[in-house]
Amino acid sequence: MSRGWESVKKQPGIWQTAGITGAAALFALWHFLDVRNGAAASGDLWLQGSYGLLAAYGLLLVAGLGYLVLIRGRLSIERFFLCAFLGTGLMFMTVLAPLSAPDEVSHYITAYQLSNRFLGGVSRMEDGRVPIRAQDAFIEDLEDVMRDDGGGWNTEDDAEDPPKAKVLGQELTEETYRFIREKGLAGSGEEGEAVSYQLPVRTTPLAYLPQALGITLARLLGLGGLGLLYMGRLFNLLFLAGMGYLAMRRMPFGKEVLFGVYMLPMTLHLAASLSYDVMIIGCSGYFGAVCLDLAYERERVRPRDVAILAAVLGVMGPCKMVYGVIAGYCLLVPVKKFGSWGKWLASAVLVLGAFAAAMFLINRGTVSMYVDATDSYMAWADEEGYTLTWLLHNPRFVLKMCYNTLAWQGEVLFTGMMGGALGNLDPVLNTPFAVILAMSAILCLLAFKKNGETGEMKTGHRIWIWFLSFICLGALMFSMLLGWTPVSATKIQGVQGRYLLPLLPMLLLTMKSSRVVRTAGNDRLLLYGLTAMDVYVILRIFAVVCLRVSIAS
Repeated sequence: MSRGWESVKKQPGIWQTAGITGAAALFALWHFLDVRNGAAASGDLWLQGSYGLLAAYGLLLVAGLGYLVLIRGRLSIERFFLCAFLGTGLMFMTVLAPLSAPDEVSHYITAYQLSNRFLGGVSRMEDGRVPIRAQDAFIEDLEDVMRDDGGGWNTEDDAEDPPKAKVLGQELTEETYRFIREKGLAGSGEEGEAVSYQLPVRTTPLAYLPQALGITLARLLGLGGLGLLYMGRLFNLLFLAGMGYLAMRRMPFGKEVLFGVYMLPMTLHLAASLSYDVMIIGCSGYFGAVCLDLAYERERVRPRDVAILAAVLGVMGPCKMVYGVIAGYCLLVPVKKFGSWGKWLASAVLVLGAFAAAMFLINRGTVSMYVDATDSYMAWADEEGYTLTWLLHNPRFVLKMCYNTLAWQGEVLFTGMMGGALGNLDPVLNTPFAVILAMSAILCLLAFKKNGETGEMKTGHRIWIWFLSFICLGALMFSMLLGWTPVSATKIQGVQGRYLLPLLPMLLLTMKSSRVVRTAGNDRLLLYGLTAMDVYVILRIFAVVCLRVSIAS
């Protein structure tokens, strides 16, 4: 008996797993009180059972990962990532209801449009709207106020009191959970077609390939509107999990950093949605991993490496053209690894040519619209906006607006990147600031070079990555100044912290230097703690939504 106890005491993994799982259980019990109050106020007592199942799943996930990672130690870092990312991602997908992510309704109808192509149907009508199944029309109009007598959409903007549709998940309350439970995933059996009210996003269809595949499978299986939404989200989650796994396989060092960034609440929220940000985050992470592998690990750059870089940049670039700046990561690779200057130049032409060709095919209309515009109007603010010509002739004003944005909204951008406002940028559905600080500390610790670790960034490479990130941030702010900011604004409107996630892994890796060496700390324990925090965050959000019954009523 004593010998067994001594053996247990010598295994810190057991105590670490028990301590973190126990803390998660205490927080789960604490927030059950909120769920109970919300259920009593709404009369939906089934919420308590749903929360119990969610909490049990989360605690089993935390305990199971602790056993596999800290006690047995048999999971590789890549497999640990897959288990943690998919395990917590499913919780985020369940709690944060469909179409609750930023702009998710637009991403949904764009993926639906691509699904129509897969099934051989009409992808879009002459007015740009998308044909949908009649049984899916409720997704965009829960209260059925937009449909006219002819089965189309009432879009009269000049009406005295124009109708306004209530979109599923746009405001996440207890009523949303009740509706999902009553509606179910099965098809309604309703025949016929309808036309979408929302317009699709004009970008590369490849950005919606995972979501469209999921939606198509759901339609083939005969699932209803909710079923196809969840299936599309699941495929998006699986895509980022796969891209993260492949990126970590190629990284010569810093795998834990990428792991940590992908486990942030905002990353998980986007991954478990229909957002095309998932394509950008996944492709940028893999692009950076390949460049690091070629710069620090491989002896030669192979033709297939160049083809991979060209393909990834060609897919990602048209989503948000400003991220084309990360093509500069290729300059981390020494010319000698290409064999000659000629091969280096040919490779550069191929990679940049793929980006330029994709931009020309997809975004030439958008670019020409801004270049040729002589005036601008911001419909959301009902005010005049800025034109490209005016901004180019007033660089001091542009710099002032960028400075004001960073000075006044720097904290909001940082917390937004981490997950300070989840849902449809809902400040109530937040990650507590104490958790954000803890996660930030974990990311920094993961980025520091460990005692005995050989991989680190060269000084020139660190400076170059910071320069590229600064240029990309400037391009992001300039694009929002041009496309979203009215003339009355004193700072740039529409800049969000989630836009920084594609840049974050490489920025953190610039901290890996021999000048600052971490002599203690277990990377796997840090990542395990980060996973447990994600479980806490999503359990808390479920409880908060249950309490919003008074707001909904």
